[in-house]
Amino acid sequence: MRQAVAQGAESASQAPTTRPDDPLSGAKALDDTRAEPAPNEVSSRLLKGRGWVALRLGLDLLLLLLAVGAALVGAPAAVEDHGTLLIWLLPPGVITVFAARRLYGGAFHVRLVDGLGEVVAASSLVAISLIALGAFLDPDAQPAQMIARAWLFATAYLIGGRLLLSWAQRRARCNLLVGKPTLVVGAGQVGAQVERRLMEQPELGLRVVGYLDADPPPREHVPFRSAPVLGCLDDLAEVVDRTGAEHVVLAFTSSPDRVLIPLVRECEDRKVEVTLVPRLFESVNVHVAVEHVGGLPLLGLRSVDLKGWQFAVKHGIDRGLGALLLTLLSPLLLAIALAIRLTSPGPAVFRQRRIGRDGREFDLLKFRSMRARSAGEPSLAKPVALAEDTAPGGVEGQDRRTAVGALIRKTSLDELPQLSNVVVGDMSLVGPRPERPEFAEVFGRRVMRYGDRHRVKSGVTGWAQVNGLRGKTSVADRVEWDNYYIENWSLSLDLKILLMTLAAPFYNAE
Repeated sequence: MRQAVAQGAESASQAPTTRPDDPLSGAKALDDTRAEPAPNEVSSRLLKGRGWVALRLGLDLLLLLLAVGAALVGAPAAVEDHGTLLIWLLPPGVITVFAARRLYGGAFHVRLVDGLGEVVAASSLVAISLIALGAFLDPDAQPAQMIARAWLFATAYLIGGRLLLSWAQRRARCNLLVGKPTLVVGAGQVGAQVERRLMEQPELGLRVVGYLDADPPPREHVPFRSAPVLGCLDDLAEVVDRTGAEHVVLAFTSSPDRVLIPLVRECEDRKVEVTLVPRLFESVNVHVAVEHVGGLPLLGLRSVDLKGWQFAVKHGIDRGLGALLLTLLSPLLLAIALAIRLTSPGPAVFRQRRIGRDGREFDLLKFRSMRARSAGEPSLAKPVALAEDTAPGGVEGQDRRTAVGALIRKTSLDELPQLSNVVVGDMSLVGPRPERPEFAEVFGRRVMRYGDRHRVKSGVTGWAQVNGLRGKTSVADRVEWDNYYIENWSLSLDLKILLMTLAAPFYNAE
């Protein structure tokens, strides 16, 4: 889908048009971008740029020193004799490893679960190194217990501190207290998609103030573009000065690369951050490798083997964890089933045909949340009509939800029987949500790359769902997120999605 969008942007941008296609253009548009309320000055200093780096570094150092103190205060006498001096090397060692691994860099994403694995890995590396150093300096000493105590406190404190700071920065960005005014180079389809994504995710901290494009396509060709076209590439210096832009995104334009290279150099001179949307971006995933032939970088595109041993391990973990969860949650499942049976006639669980891996149909299980139709009540012979790019969900037709059904739907407890689908192998714990056959057929015709999501097993939860794409939301957006998950799959990504699913009630409360 995105490849077609990109191609559309290229062809549209070549059409002979004039820049005044935007209602906001020229000086008026520039004045309007400057008229927006400025972010809070204190928040800007602390939660972005060098202030953000200094804040995290200072908090990490403080927490590490507190961790060493906690390890010393509660240590038994036998443990305190060894490793007391070595554990004071833990704070500078961890800070050094964090800096070497660029954990103080300015990443866009500030999800609460991001970076926690790196924190644990870095602190563990330093602790193991100190234990080895102690054994080398004094073979008779046993510093492991004291260092292990300090490591345990340090890891817990660092994770807590990172969660707190990530939450604070995310809230500040979402409330527009901090953010970076951003220019998009290229006002075509891809540039508009960049703007829409940044608007949908204010927690990234990039606020699009306008476009630079010498030959932008007309507004009617790019319906999702809302920011004004402020000038052409030669106007970069003036536009940056007047808008205060701190970030530039290079999307697709009709301008040749030889024109873009001086623009990047000018951004570097002005300390303006630059990111770009690469060609063939649909094939670029987290497994890409960069090689250099002389001064020429080559990107090695490495796809995930969906039939390989890694997915066999994933499916084995799914079944084992699914069986464990069914056992642990059996009292809750029984209580829900009894509540459904006692409050409305009919079975507690119902089956619904869905499309899974490789287009195979299976029966998805759910707790029944609706009462049975009355004798004179018409049934839905055909699926409800949907907008061009809207997924089904919620209440279809007459609202027949019971009181218990409304509760279990709101809390997603109606999905718990799908753990049985996981155990028998029809589904996975994490994957694209399965769709009914009649809708899958329609979406397969309407939405490009919709069928690609059937390359893996469907999931009880998924990357699209934890990013807010549930119910009656855009099918094209779901396809984009689902295919991202497939192309960038790893066990760590599955773990992140499961953690985000468990944290969803608190995460979305922001």
